[in-house]
Amino acid sequence: MPTDEDVTIGKLLLAEYDRLKEEQKTRIGFRDNLLYVTLAVMVTVLIGAAQTDRAAVLLALPAATFILGWTYLVNDQKISAIGSYVRTDLGPRLGGLAGQRENPFVWETAHRRDAHRKQRKIIQCTVDLSAFGVVPLAFLVTFWISGTGTALTIFASALETLTIAVLGAQILLYAETRPDPRAPGPI
Repeated sequence: MPTDEDVTIGKLLLAEYDRLKEEQKTRIGFRDNLLYVTLAVMVTVLIGAAQTDRAAVLLALPAATFILGWTYLVNDQKISAIGSYVRTDLGPRLGGLAGQRENPFVWETAHRRDAHRKQRKIIQCTVDLSAFGVVPLAFLVTFWISGTGTALTIFASALETLTIAVLGAQILLYAETRPDPRAPGPI
């Protein structure tokens, strides 16, 4: 049974930090693998459409990429939220307990001050929009050009277009291409 001396605010905050970083690491691995899964789904749908010679098979991709893209985006947002919490709340509280005025976890802010961060974030946003937006829209356009749609498949393709547009808007909204106003200046 722990005594009062065994449990301190500092120990609790360090345990919270460890759990959050573990969750962040797990989410990063899962998120990054979603891009590979999306590429595999693209190839699978292309092969299926080619083998069956049915353009309607192409409609499987936008639905799949919406689900994969949304899952990617939610995990990416949680990864960022954990980092923000450590930078703005948990780190400063631990620093205060240790007698420091600043966040003791310097890496949490230092990597965000890189001169090329904005460029990388824009490129990553472009990759995300391509994988989860442009490619599915290209599959939809290919379906429409085929001229083989029924009323149901055309309705489904219109609905998929809307979902892909919503996902693309959310990807842009969460892109974090602007500098963090709370981050200290360049290194």
